[in-house]
Amino acid sequence: MLFDRLFSRWTFGWLLAAVGVPVLLAAALLVGRTLTAGPAPAPAPVAAAPTAALPPAPDEPSPSPEESVPAAAPAPDDLPVVTYDPAPGGFPADPDPADTRPLAEGLTPTRTVAAYDAPGGRPLAFLAPTISGVELTVPIVERRVGWTAVLLPSANRRIAWLPEGGWSTVALPDQIVVERRPHRLTWFRDGRAVRSWEVSLGMPGQSTPLGRTFVLGRTPPPQDVYGGVDILALGAIPDDPGAVPTGLRGAHIGLHSWYTDDTLGKNVTNGCIRLTRSGQRQLLAELRPGTAAVVVDQLPAPPATA
Repeated sequence: MLFDRLFSRWTFGWLLAAVGVPVLLAAALLVGRTLTAGPAPAPAPVAAAPTAALPPAPDEPSPSPEESVPAAAPAPDDLPVVTYDPAPGGFPADPDPADTRPLAEGLTPTRTVAAYDAPGGRPLAFLAPTISGVELTVPIVERRVGWTAVLLPSANRRIAWLPEGGWSTVALPDQIVVERRPHRLTWFRDGRAVRSWEVSLGMPGQSTPLGRTFVLGRTPPPQDVYGGVDILALGAIPDDPGAVPTGLRGAHIGLHSWYTDDTLGKNVTNGCIRLTRSGQRQLLAELRPGTAAVVVDQLPAPPATA
């Protein structure tokens, strides 16, 4: 459902003196506008983890000390700030939106930072430390020397490039994978399936958007039909905003419960992801903002918890 309007190669240089080779290792329903940041809960003990269903994150290539860093062009003061509204255009597509490998590190702006369309490219917008009062954490999808690419909030399958400085990183041990064909949501921790639930997804014309996104924040349920459990707002928005009811446009895809479980396994929502109230409470207790979520048609093999 929707709510009112409320993310080298190595080059080796031989030195004249025999001093060795120096190496430098550079190094995401639709919900309303008001997000609330609850205290970060301590992770609950988890039973013995089942067999991993996702491949491990790939090793990051280490840049060469001699590799040049594209300069960041000065950002005009009048650039838009990415908020809960649809993000500004011009940002590049996510290079691998269906990739289910965990995104284990997030980026949190410590001040307003410029977001670019490429390393050394055009500054198109600013990312602020918070959106709707909630600390912004966006998953990191790629690194190059001096630049880091993140999933963009309030946009589907788009990334932004940030130069060094003005942000810190945080570990993201969890991941949500939603499979549209079997109507299944699986929670992974450290690449291993912890729990799976049957879910309801978007109806024809308002399908739950495919691709990688992340948990943006949480909001209280505005109506009793949502089962009295807080909602997790995702960084994704409807692929076709014009297809949703007029009063619901401009909101985000949400992960939430419902007053009844009778619709689980069906395509009945306006794009949101519905699961059981007990499942929603568990995810609320475990997932922090920035946690990656990816929607695919189906995994190559069912997770061990299916």
